Amino acid sequence: MTRGIGWFDAFREVVPEWAVVVLGVVTQLGDVWFLGALVGTSYWLETDNRDRIAAVFGLLLAGLSLITALKHVFALPRPERTLVAVEALPEAVHPLYEATATATGYGFPSGHALLATIVYLSLAEYGSVGTRRHRYIGAAGIVTVVCFSRVGLGVHYLVDVVAGVGIGLGFLLLVWRLLDRYPARRGTLGFGLAVALAAVAFVTSGAASDAVLLVGASVGAFAGWQFAALARAGDAGRGPIRGSRALTARAAAVAAGIVSLVALSSYYWPVTSFAGSGVLGLAVAAFVTLPVLYSERGSGS
Repeated sequence: MTRGIGWFDAFREVVPEWAVVVLGVVTQLGDVWFLGALVGTSYWLETDNRDRIAAVFGLLLAGLSLITALKHVFALPRPERTLVAVEALPEAVHPLYEATATATGYGFPSGHALLATIVYLSLAEYGSVGTRRHRYIGAAGIVTVVCFSRVGLGVHYLVDVVAGVGIGLGFLLLVWRLLDRYPARRGTLGFGLAVALAAVAFVTSGAASDAVLLVGASVGAFAGWQFAALARAGDAGRGPIRGSRALTARAAAVAAGIVSLVALSSYYWPVTSFAGSGVLGLAVAAFVTLPVLYSERGSGS
């Protein structure tokens, strides 16, 4: 059974060849590198809203694991079509075309649609830029153009992006209820969910390289956030750690996470992806921890 709706050929006949470059640029709004840069920058800059952005960071990692698992479960191919043949474009734009307007791997559901839905709507819900209404209008607009770009480029069927948005919305409705029920623990819950879904993706994908890396990144983010929480508790005079069960649990999570990542990073052969997962996890742990330590140091000086 095909997932195509049948409008792509008509669309391809009316759009100019240069449209592929525009769509290729637009589609980057839902790419992993852009979403990671957006959330990471927000996490570092929004010092008064960092707990909420930490939850969004966790949801981004969780969304990556969710789409990894789903793609391997359904294992449906992408469309065998392109908006424009690469030979029809000037040779100077071939690298840009291949980098932005092509895709490989399984096609259902659309990862760009799912991740854009999770990240932009979460930033609309928990961000602080502008009004809540304006944030949601902007988020809806971005998700729409990202979905259109994926179908327009021919790398997804319309069903793929609709499913991606639908799954993303369902995921958010469930997760937001949990986060809002425990507002003081949003960051821990977000990163904890990322670890849980990374484990699911690891099993579902048969230890695919992407899933292995996500395990390391998620464990590192969770451990880094717990370490940051310990630092803030110490600055607030809530020590010693052994006198609080909550702080003791955080310290144990930090120790377990860092030890496991160091062990992975030293395991270079024969499974190099595991070593890369450990190194990535340590880097993410540092990324999550450093801005909190800097803020605490600055506020205490």
